[in-house]
Amino acid sequence: FQDGLTGSAWGDWALYTDSPLRAFESELGVQAPFGYWDPAGFTKDGDAEMFRRRREIEVKHGRVSMIACLGYIIPEYFKWPGYLSPSLGISFSDVPSGLAAFSKVPSAGWLQMFLFCGTIDFGLFQQDPSRAPGDYKNAGILGVPNGTGPMTDSEARNRKLNAELANGRLAMMAII
Repeated sequence: FQDGLTGSAWGDWALYTDSPLRAFESELGVQAPFGYWDPAGFTKDGDAEMFRRRREIEVKHGRVSMIACLGYIIPEYFKWPGYLSPSLGISFSDVPSGLAAFSKVPSAGWLQMFLFCGTIDFGLFQQDPSRAPGDYKNAGILGVPNGTGPMTDSEARNRKLNAELANGRLAMMAII
């Protein structure tokens, strides 16, 4: 299949509609300007179950990264009153912003955060295989419990889910 004139291995990809590289082009998150973009070739085998697993991970990491971006910015403008650790005499205003905060928070505080995140990840938000990746049972719109119930307009839902994926991807790069 080598195209000797241009050096392209395949030539026009539109001629190869059954290619495993095109297996996921209709999935949520395929957006302009890149379309379906998999530079590392993780989905070249066309395994739908592994694609679903990676999408679940992408949605989860995107959501965590969006919250992390807020957690990186907000302490620059607002500090809680009171003490982070009364026994050690550490107030919230003593904790610097950014990565410098790692050295100020006591190990018991890190343990509390770790246990809280584990409870959320393994207890509250369990992925149901019959639902879309990131769509947790009884979790409301976009996987966030807000009491509004599921969205009925599929076009608006897809637009918002695509926006969530795009913003999550941006947040993952921003928090690095």
